[in-house]
Amino acid sequence: MSGRARLLAYAVLGALGALVAVAGSLVQAGWFPGGLLLALAGCAALFYGGVRATRTRLGAAVPAAVWVLCVLLLSTSRPEGDFLFAAGVGPYIYLLGGAMTAVICASVPQLPSSGLNAA
Repeated sequence: MSGRARLLAYAVLGALGALVAVAGSLVQAGWFPGGLLLALAGCAALFYGGVRATRTRLGAAVPAAVWVLCVLLLSTSRPEGDFLFAAGVGPYIYLLGGAMTAVICASVPQLPSSGLNAA
């Protein structure tokens, strides 16, 4: 992958990190416990997909950093009293589970190509 393509991939992964953070924060509370599992599966798919797409650990770190930043911004209360995360165990599992998933995906060793795609 060329340098420009990799930078573009990181930018797209960052945007997807923000999208997954917002969607996951809405889904995890709306359909508990299925929504929580769906939100965590979306995080895992994005982080591991970033590793596989870029073939670097930064492929998981970039969307994870944007995801954490967005989730932290969404979890703070506003002066009007509005907030997106309710008090309960679900949001804590989403926050900690997503962060742990990011660390796991970023530390997965790079496996050599299996050669199945070779013609």
